[in-house]
Amino acid sequence: MAIERVSAILFLLAAIAAPMLLSGFFIFQVTMLLVYAIAIMGLNLLTGFNGQFSLGHSAFYAIGAYAAAILMDKFGIGYLWTLPLAGLICFAVGFLFGFPALRLEGTYLALATFGLAVATPQILKLTPLEHWTGGVQGVFVAKPNAAMGLPLTADQWLYYLTLSVFILLYILARNLIGSRTGRALLAIRENPIAAQSMGINVSLYKTLTFGVSAAYTGVAGALGAIVIQFVAPDSFGFMLSVTFLVGLVVGGIAWLPGALIGAAFILFVPNFAEEISKGLSGAAYGVIMILLMYVMPSGAGGIVQSALRAVRAR
Repeated sequence: MAIERVSAILFLLAAIAAPMLLSGFFIFQVTMLLVYAIAIMGLNLLTGFNGQFSLGHSAFYAIGAYAAAILMDKFGIGYLWTLPLAGLICFAVGFLFGFPALRLEGTYLALATFGLAVATPQILKLTPLEHWTGGVQGVFVAKPNAAMGLPLTADQWLYYLTLSVFILLYILARNLIGSRTGRALLAIRENPIAAQSMGINVSLYKTLTFGVSAAYTGVAGALGAIVIQFVAPDSFGFMLSVTFLVGLVVGGIAWLPGALIGAAFILFVPNFAEEISKGLSGAAYGVIMILLMYVMPSGAGGIVQSALRAVRAR
């Protein structure tokens, strides 16, 4: 516990000081790292702690992003209010999607969520929805200035806002996993039949977890829309779901801090691969992932937890 507390304090100090030490572009990159970390954390609640495999979280990210953009552009709602509203909308969508998903397990659930990821960008382009979604042209979002007259640039303010949301959602997720509900989720992941025989309402917990996971990803999408200031259907394709899954595996399944490591990997490693070879950047990225999985098959979380067990044993 002492190691975890010291690590948390060091992370907070570094995170608070980061905008003062980085330029505008790097502040933007670190902000997007936190946005992706929130989305990966939401996927981890579903896949890592509840055992439901999803390839459709790009859809929830898109719904959250468009919810924020439409609320700001069409209804004039303040950007801060769009975050909980986007979360509630995505919770409802995820909860409703979770009902038919109850009949599916493993690869069948993955296929259903894959269909959701593929269909969402096409639905956003439909002519009847163009008034709201902007069709293929998308929707532009105004960049907010620092609140309450704080002496911060717009990029610094968005960074601190995203950092605050990440910390809040991390604490909520940590408390959820450590609660009786979290133990029920883990029991369902290990053996749904045994969990049901112990009196756990498997159907309810699964649908609620789907909703909570979608809400996390929707909030990440809303933050991403505010930070990037633009949303378009082609930005939320199936590869975004795969990217979130890669971040989850690299960071460590069922380990919440791994969301930051996974987000850093999916944000910076593709750029590093492109620097190695612009023509073969995809191949370089694939080789890096393969080598990484050989070195740490359980992700960064497996290595960290093994190191902590070794320290405690001494």
